[in-house]
Amino acid sequence: MKFDEDKEKTMAETNTTQPLQTVIVRIQRFNPDVDKKAHMQDFKVEVPAGITLLETLELIKNKMDGTLTYQKSCRHAICGSCAMNVNGKNMLVCKVPLRDVAKNGKVEVRPLQYVPIIKDLVVDRTSFWEQYERAKPWLVPPEQMPEKEFRVSPEEVHALNEAQSCIMCGACYTACTVVAFNKKYYGPAAMLKAYMRVMDPRDTIPGERLKEVGSEDGVFKCHTIFNCIDACPKGLNPTQAIETLRKLAQRRAAFEAERAERLKTIAEPIKK
Repeated sequence: MKFDEDKEKTMAETNTTQPLQTVIVRIQRFNPDVDKKAHMQDFKVEVPAGITLLETLELIKNKMDGTLTYQKSCRHAICGSCAMNVNGKNMLVCKVPLRDVAKNGKVEVRPLQYVPIIKDLVVDRTSFWEQYERAKPWLVPPEQMPEKEFRVSPEEVHALNEAQSCIMCGACYTACTVVAFNKKYYGPAAMLKAYMRVMDPRDTIPGERLKEVGSEDGVFKCHTIFNCIDACPKGLNPTQAIETLRKLAQRRAAFEAERAERLKTIAEPIKK
């Protein structure tokens, strides 16, 4: 394909301008057709100093072992699919320079944890998406729509901004130790999206959402270990969102009443 040819050309040009480094890339392999269990395989590669870890995997697949399987969606408007576990930490391999993770000339790459492996570095994210859907991440606006627009204050918008930045890569979900033992647990990403809708002054079902996330598989199951914060490639804070939902779930009726009052003025200019 022309894109692949252009990429190889770009990498070849990079080779001429940057010094090469020899790195041992240790990759977890698993082919369900032939393997009974996963195993590690080392690849000794010589790459430009400025190359990313994803580009290193591409080089290994194109030049050394075409059976290596991983996932990416770069330039396809689906950012986040290349999340993997690198040296024990979840991250997006497309944005990580190899030199930052190759400690003493070695780097270890594994698939995301706590979810089934399909092949090599590709995992089955079904449980992740099931919890995302459970959180009802869509807006439920009032039946009576304003003639022009909803009028939302800067403070209300600020409460939504962080949650809107989530790219659903699953790095936080598969770093969560609660998920490891309970696949019915909502997980940090789904609850971050629930938080976004609960805090949205246009939403009409905050009480229903708080009842759901306040269930036995919701916010009160969080152990507050902060793994989700460490794993997030966007620097978001799902733990803070979960803590806010905990407090709101405990005063659900009062919050529903406050939202009902806010909806009465949602189409009016914001008073300063």
